[in-house]
Amino acid sequence: MTITLAEAERLLPAHELPEFRVQDPDFEARVRASFDAQAIMRTIGAVMTLCAPGLCEIELPWSEMVTQQDGFYHGGIVGAVADSACGYACHTLMRPQTRVLTVEYKLNLMAPAVGRKLIARARVLRSGRTLSVAQCDVFGDRDGRPIFCAASQSTLIEVSEI
Repeated sequence: MTITLAEAERLLPAHELPEFRVQDPDFEARVRASFDAQAIMRTIGAVMTLCAPGLCEIELPWSEMVTQQDGFYHGGIVGAVADSACGYACHTLMRPQTRVLTVEYKLNLMAPAVGRKLIARARVLRSGRTLSVAQCDVFGDRDGRPIFCAASQSTLIEVSEI
């Protein structure tokens, strides 16, 4: 399921969304192509459901293949999805023919990640010339009820095409 920018603005009120200048009018195609080329996201079955200036949402359907011994989403999987969501939120604001790489990220696991899908919703806090910072909230979806399970903050760097 893909959500619209209007739905995203409802999820993140306008007063919480900084205004950013889009440097690449074709950012969405570039970002989605990069996501599609990312083997780890393809391997675990993750889908990008929102790609808008400074925003990214990634969903991961539940599968036994991404769980730990108690049936929760594995913490490493939660971190990987949050990291990708933050990276692609920042990548929407970067210049054409550049790449995004994570410099560091912090992940707080606050509750077991459970539910029929995992939702990582990231937004850019600061978009700099070289370094950018993004924040991500991660929810489990249990029968349509969101369960807040993790928060992350990432610092990312824009690099020339590799």
